[in-house]
Order: sequence, then structure tokens, then C-alpha cells
Amino acid sequence: MRDRRRMRTKFVATVGGILLVAPIVALALAPASPGSLMVDAAAKLTASWNDGQKKLGVFTLEEAHRSEWYFIPKPDRHGVPLKKMDAKQRELAHALLKTGLSAAGYTKTTQIMELENVLAEKEKDPVKRDPEMYFFSIYGTPAAKGSWGWRVEGHHVSLNFTIVKGTMVVNLPQFFGANPGEVGEGPLKGRRVLKAEEDLGRQLLQALDDKQKAKALFAKEAFKDIVTMNQPKVDPLKPEGVPVKDLKPAQVAMLKALLEQYTSSMPAALAAERMDKVKKQGYDNLWFGWAGGSNRGDPHYYRVQGPTFIVEYDNTQNSANHIHTVWRDYDGDFGRDLLREHL
Repeated sequence: MRDRRRMRTKFVATVGGILLVAPIVALALAPASPGSLMVDAAAKLTASWNDGQKKLGVFTLEEAHRSEWYFIPKPDRHGVPLKKMDAKQRELAHALLKTGLSAAGYTKTTQIMELENVLAEKEKDPVKRDPEMYFFSIYGTPAAKGSWGWRVEGHHVSLNFTIVKGTMVVNLPQFFGANPGEVGEGPLKGRRVLKAEEDLGRQLLQALDDKQKAKALFAKEAFKDIVTMNQPKVDPLKPEGVPVKDLKPAQVAMLKALLEQYTSSMPAALAAERMDKVKKQGYDNLWFGWAGGSNRGDPHYYRVQGPTFIVEYDNTQNSANHIHTVWRDYDGDFGRDLLREHL
């Protein structure tokens, strides 16, 4: 078998006019798994918390409120908010957050947090709209081979992670929102945090022919919010829209690109695993549905639904400038399926 190690050479001596070289072997180390990175970061964060903070932010894995999640501005969440951490602890909290996200996902999350400053200025309410009111909570004991979980949550962000036996990681439900969807004034004017989620969905709709579009548009009016809301567990909705088996290859590629936009916030290994599951259940078994107007600025909603998951997007509030997005698994949210198998 060919040795896959990278070889470099180093000049070591000249003997009798002959240059002698010795190989330096640089071993390519495999990247650490998301689970191991999370264990290390979570352990450091909880070790930095005092007893009062631990009482606020450390719970058992079986805690009932682990599956209770919210995306509204809510000051009494379970966990330790950034506001109640010192500078070092905030650094450790962000280090943990980074283990659960790609670089793009981390940027998206922090930009959503920054939108609270826009709302605070607009509404003149810096108490309700506070970019430091994002809460970190740990469920169980982070351990290299253990089962545990963690969450980061605040207005328009809910990221839920379950680690089983140290290596299997579930990162659902995954919720991101943006208010405003596009910032209209001030230092952040023009920012569209969830631009791709909106534009890729509309591009797919507009790529459909008349017959396909007639199927895809299953409601004239968009829903007021995502249909599944923040339910602890969701069941499949009635399939609505156009079945993906009726799409052309180029349109299926656009649908795949839309789903990959949602997984792009995940670490590469988890994103690949998530898309592999979609592929295995078959793109022909998916549905794409749209409700509401098709032009930018119209209230609108779309969903991609498969046998095991649903992705929802909604933009109707605040004159269609307030976005909610979510990826849910019917049996896999909060690692239910993996934990059941483990136990």
C-alpha cells in the first residue's frame, strides 16, 4: 500500500561532495470530530462558571425542558446569558458556539444577535432587545464517551445539540430568524442575514414551468408563521406542493442547493451527514410547496418536506420583512432516535 504520508526533505550534510538528505515525515492529522470539540469546549465553559451560574445553566440530560425551545424574545430562558458572564466566560461561550457551527453559520448567528441593536434603536427598548440575552445551557456531563447535550438560544436563534456516546451528534432543531429581514437604515443598512434562504427558494419557484408552479403554489395566502412553530415534537405535515419527482434535473439541483444553504451553517461533517440522509431517502420522495406571493416584498412561505424531515421558511410579519427558518426531524430532534437506540 502506498504510504500516504507527506514527505519533505532536509539537507543535513555534504560528504565527499555528495549532498545527503534525510526525510522529514509530516503526518496529516485527521480533524477532530465535532463531538470531541464540543466536549472540550463545554467542559471549559462549565468549569469557568461559579455555583450560581451552574445552577442556572447545568441540568440533567433527562430534564423535561430540554425539548422546550423558543425563538421569541424571552428573558426567562433556562441557561446562563452572555450578559451574566465575564469577558473570559463569554470567550469560552463563543468557543463552544463555534464547535456547533461552520464559519458561515457562526457569522450568521452573531449577525442575527447584532440585529437586536437595530430593534433596540427602532423600538427604544434596549432591555427587551439586548444582544447579550443569548443563553447557554448544558444537559448532562460532557464526556468523551458520554451522552449529553447543549443549547444556545435567544431571540431568533435556537441551536440544539445532542451527543450520544461521544461521537454521534444531532444538531436539531435548528432555527434562525431575522428581524428586520433587510435592514433599512443605520450602520447595518442593507444587511440581509437570511438572504440566500429567501432568494434560493424564490429562484426555484420561478424556475418551475406553469404546470409545476400550479402544483407548488398550494395556498394563495402565506401562513402567519412557520406551521410547526416551537412544538417539542413534530409529525409530518400533509404533503403539499409539487413532488420533486416531477421536477427536471436542473430544478432538482436548485432544490439541493436550497437544502445545502440550510446545512451550510453546520460543521462540514454534520452537513455532509445531513445531506447524505436526504440523498438516501431519495429526492423523489420530497415535496416543495409555496404559499403567498412570488415577488420580493410579497408575504410568502415555503417548505421542503421529506419522509423524515421538514424545512420551513416564512416571511410575512412586518410587511414581509421578518423571516423565520427551521429544520426539524420527525424522530431525530433532540437526538430522540439515537438516545432511544442507546438506552
